[in-house]
Amino acid sequence: MDRTDRRILHELQQDGRLTNAELASRVDLTPSPCLRRVRQLEQDGVITGYRALLDGAAVGRAFQPFVTIVMRHEDRATVAEFEQRVARLPEVVEAHRLFGDPDYLLRIAVADIAAYERFVTDVLSGLPGIAQVNSLMTMKRVKADTGLPVVPERLP
Repeated sequence: MDRTDRRILHELQQDGRLTNAELASRVDLTPSPCLRRVRQLEQDGVITGYRALLDGAAVGRAFQPFVTIVMRHEDRATVAEFEQRVARLPEVVEAHRLFGDPDYLLRIAVADIAAYERFVTDVLSGLPGIAQVNSLMTMKRVKADTGLPVVPERLP
């Protein structure tokens, strides 16, 4: 991956809806080689997809607490089942397995605190192997996900 590829990645992270012509202009290429590079980045798995970023309040998912999970049982089968079930829950928009305690960090997206209470009581607490569930309520978002730092001016 060279400087031009990094510039392409930077521009697409800023605006994934750029037309190929707009992208080519921004990275100083003609459209045909630009499109070839984008397709190669997709085939190589560097670009893993495209998506729209949504406003949680506008889609009824304004309440987004973080949850830490401490596992009681960490045998392979329990961990595998826990992770598979968590991955299928639409309310869980991010899930990370951590080193040490806690074992997992989840980001949940629900309508409000009442919906969150129902989710924890009816769904999350019923998952296998859980010893402890802790909720972290966000006061405000200081910085949202802005993509990975592939700023071309700072990279070799």
